[in-house]
Amino acid sequence: MDAKLRGTVCGIAAAVFYGTNPLGAMNLYADGISTNSTLFYRFGIAVIILGVMMAVQRKSFALTRRELVTLAILGVFMSTSSTTLYFSFNFMDVGIASTLLFVYPVMVAVIMATFFHEKVTAATVIAILLSLAGIALLNQTGDGTSLSLWGVMLVMLSSLTYAIYIVVVNKSSLRMSSVKLTFYVLLFGLFTIYGYTLAMGETVQLLVTPKQWLYATQLALMPTVLSLVLMVIAVHDIGSTPTAIMGAIEPITAVAIGVLVFGENFTPRLAIGIVLILTAVLLIIGGKEMSPHKITLAISRVGKRLAKTWRWKS
Repeated sequence: MDAKLRGTVCGIAAAVFYGTNPLGAMNLYADGISTNSTLFYRFGIAVIILGVMMAVQRKSFALTRRELVTLAILGVFMSTSSTTLYFSFNFMDVGIASTLLFVYPVMVAVIMATFFHEKVTAATVIAILLSLAGIALLNQTGDGTSLSLWGVMLVMLSSLTYAIYIVVVNKSSLRMSSVKLTFYVLLFGLFTIYGYTLAMGETVQLLVTPKQWLYATQLALMPTVLSLVLMVIAVHDIGSTPTAIMGAIEPITAVAIGVLVFGENFTPRLAIGIVLILTAVLLIIGGKEMSPHKITLAISRVGKRLAKTWRWKS
């Protein structure tokens, strides 16, 4: 297969797989499995899969003291981001939560400008305004009632901690494969989630049915391991910017799952809010490499996909 075609296919697949987070999580919730237990199995099974991959490939598990500290910090940020996102599913539609989460590239831009003195461009300012407008439009459910304040705060905290995670990865001196980095991030994240569980006076619930193990494995495999591996291939074949732009499919996938699988409402107002947020993200990710014409085409495609999903729901 041509490298460009392979990279494009892998980039799209990685984004779609990541957008399947609500699929396993909501079904485990319906079976009475708590948020912390759901995340414990997601991280734990993913650690086992990645560990086996490293062993089969005969990759070194060795770490320096500095790498150990940095990876532990990253594990705390990653687990906090995942925990707050998964808790937000209890307060709002999964499609809206996943779309609100996608403001993290805007947060990354703000952090880099504030703490690392990166130049604030007009595109960055416009992106921030568009994302705020999109959040305002999403601040109501399908029946017109306001979203839960707790839900919004949890998603914003999830987005912020993930943005910090990205900045730390970019600014750290870590020099290792993505598989090894993710293995240790998830391992330390697993310890953190277990600590959260104990601090909340809970215990890790046992999965007792094949269906529950299936959903937990889906969470570990699709939005975690497969998404990571395919993204690495895409970045290698077509570059980080096109791969990141394809990441806009992630919240669209989550919205589609919410509407088609869980019967969530989808209205034109919500579609406009989603398009505004994705537009902001495209402006931040694309930067100088994306012309206005390319951004317009990308936005148009996102809008058409959302409109198609809404027609299916109607």
